[in-house]
Amino acid sequence: MPELTPSTREAARRLGVSDTAIHKAERAGRIAREPDGQWDIDKTRRRLTETADPARSPLASGAGADGTPFARLKVAQLALKVEAQRLSLDETKRRLLDVTEANAALDEIGSTMRDALLNWPARVSGLIAAELNVDPHLLQTVLQSHINDLLTEAADRFDPAGLGGGRSPQP
Repeated sequence: MPELTPSTREAARRLGVSDTAIHKAERAGRIAREPDGQWDIDKTRRRLTETADPARSPLASGAGADGTPFARLKVAQLALKVEAQRLSLDETKRRLLDVTEANAALDEIGSTMRDALLNWPARVSGLIAAELNVDPHLLQTVLQSHINDLLTEAADRFDPAGLGGGRSPQP
């Protein structure tokens, strides 16, 4: 049978806390009276222990205080602060890249390489044609066709199904 009392002061005395602590916990929604207005001492002790700050509450200072939801929340909060500080330090030391800047740099490198490949047949087809003794224009056309196929294949591999950020396909 649960241990019940209608008095907040009596509940506080049985729990070993002040009646002010009971009032504050009730206002904060950490504990609640039974429907009939009485305090269930065991239930109230359990709720206070689960939600108590181990650094401030005599109820949470027991051996199991590390396993309370409040203690786990404090550990998670500390871990988030440490992670935020680590990210801030990495940003200060320029270990992090801005996604927009990185994408712009990659686009610049890719377009430079693409332009170099597209211009290569025009630069070398005359020299190769002289060595092979073939028509320079025909050789340049064949080389350009193969370079275009290579670039199309690479574009499909790096950007399948046109996922390239809303860019329209180039002819």
